[in-house]
Amino acid sequence: MSGLGRGLDSLIPKKVMRVVSPTGDTIINTTTIDEKDRILQVSPDQIEVNPFQPRKQFKERDLHDLVESIRIHGIIQPLIVTKINENQFQLIAGERRLRSAKELGLLKIPVIVREASEQDKQEIALIENIQRSELNPIETAVAYQKLLNDFRMTQDDLAKRVGKARPSVANSLRLLTLPDEIQLGLMEGNITEGHAKVILGLEGEVKQMGLYRKIVHGSLSVADTTKETREMGGTKQQRVKINYQDKDKEFAIREALQARAEIRRKAKGGEIVIHFYDDEELQNIILKMS
Repeated sequence: MSGLGRGLDSLIPKKVMRVVSPTGDTIINTTTIDEKDRILQVSPDQIEVNPFQPRKQFKERDLHDLVESIRIHGIIQPLIVTKINENQFQLIAGERRLRSAKELGLLKIPVIVREASEQDKQEIALIENIQRSELNPIETAVAYQKLLNDFRMTQDDLAKRVGKARPSVANSLRLLTLPDEIQLGLMEGNITEGHAKVILGLEGEVKQMGLYRKIVHGSLSVADTTKETREMGGTKQQRVKINYQDKDKEFAIREALQARAEIRRKAKGGEIVIHFYDDEELQNIILKMS
């Protein structure tokens, strides 16, 4: 099966036809579905939702806007479904359109029927949402982890399938190591992904939760949050001993290796500690260092 990083275009074979406008002066390029991918009109009640849909939160405002658009223009882009039996289908892509159609009480909606494996359904649902920037960071990370677990993918394989750089996938998965309250705050928009990445730089749930609450209650920017971490080195005596130049060096190492790093000073000299998520990330660090 070809890589799905290209998104839904790879699912809907198309051919281009040229149409002359009613005035005769403009030639419009448009597309039609290939004959073997005929559009069917089916009842919304015949379509089950995709059990692998990674998106758990649907903004009411966005749904309202889509409902109004469909009320005026109809459903322009067909939903993608797979066949369960003669009268029942399962959704692969287009849940917002399906919800909107049901809210409007539409009797028929356009669909394209495709054959899809369980892995296809997960990947397509994930890619559709990623391409439209509709998932929050935790939903994306959970979807990545499910694909890794269910189909024994490596992070490199997954990155290629979804069209992302491997460090981007690894950084997304790290968000799942945060305490549940912080993950919920990220899902609800109380903090940004930038805040979350700074929080990940702290060791231990106590420090991470302390910083999270400071961000929320103090409305700290990402830059303010980064400065705040410098004041969270442990006891008061330890905080006094923080070497801010070392913190800048740690940040440079993290950026270069895409991994969490620490500089630990000793009476004479010190050591650099580089953390890795799994063997793949370790190998990636080694490659970057070489």
